[in-house]
Amino acid sequence: MSNSTQPRLFVTGATGQLGRLVIGELLKRVAADSIVAGIRSPDHEIARQLSAQGVETRIADYTAPDTLQAALEGIDRVLMISSTVGPDRVAQHRNVINAAIAAGVGLLAYTSLLHADTATSGLAADHKATEAALRVSGLPFVLLRHGWYTENHTPSMQPALQHGAVIGSAGQGRFSSATRADYAAAAAVVLTMDGQEGRVYELAGDESYDLADLAHTIASAASRPVTYQDMPKAKFKQALIGMGLPDVVAELIAESDISASRNELEDNGRQLSTLIGRPTTPYRRTVQDDVAAG
Repeated sequence: MSNSTQPRLFVTGATGQLGRLVIGELLKRVAADSIVAGIRSPDHEIARQLSAQGVETRIADYTAPDTLQAALEGIDRVLMISSTVGPDRVAQHRNVINAAIAAGVGLLAYTSLLHADTATSGLAADHKATEAALRVSGLPFVLLRHGWYTENHTPSMQPALQHGAVIGSAGQGRFSSATRADYAAAAAVVLTMDGQEGRVYELAGDESYDLADLAHTIASAASRPVTYQDMPKAKFKQALIGMGLPDVVAELIAESDISASRNELEDNGRQLSTLIGRPTTPYRRTVQDDVAAG
């Protein structure tokens, strides 16, 4: 550990949607000079903002092991935010793990998938492989298994209002979702607490809902009729692509609906709200805000 009383904390993917929120939460808890942000380019606007706040930035590219080894020197605790879905995802995670070992990092926190050990989704495979790599690495680690992000629904809300229907493949499966800000707060708490080695957190929202509930909530927020239309996965994915979503994102959402239909995205343990010391953000609030924003 570093010579200062405050551990040096490193966040990978710090300019991403989750990473930037984690940095914001850390700044509420610790001094800026104890935080290091992993970035791919110093020219990114978020990177500039972090530097202006007194946060050190270091180049840390998952695909370039040399940058990772240099970035993690002198770091005590690392948050490894899972890489973008793709064929090299696990290899990229191993690059971070190996760099953390070489740098003598005291703890690595990894954003895995809710109930990754029992999940049947194809999307779970990379998380299972990464968790397995951590277990054999000898590196002290903690697993932050993330459930569904409520924001994953927002791209479909305006089309739902236009067509009067929420579409999906989840059947009556339920989502225990929370916002990225909720998950970011949890990561910041874990990074700034002692005694986290070996812990596994199943993180999910306090309340669950199915897509019929979501449709009803959208309808209520907009005062317009919206129903839920269930469909086969392949048809749902194509519809998402037709809305302008990239293929990889459409596959993620469609595959996650199948997981929900198997009750793999519901969790009533309330570990997330317990960890952050407040209720998770109600999904209805996210829906209302999105509908109001138009």
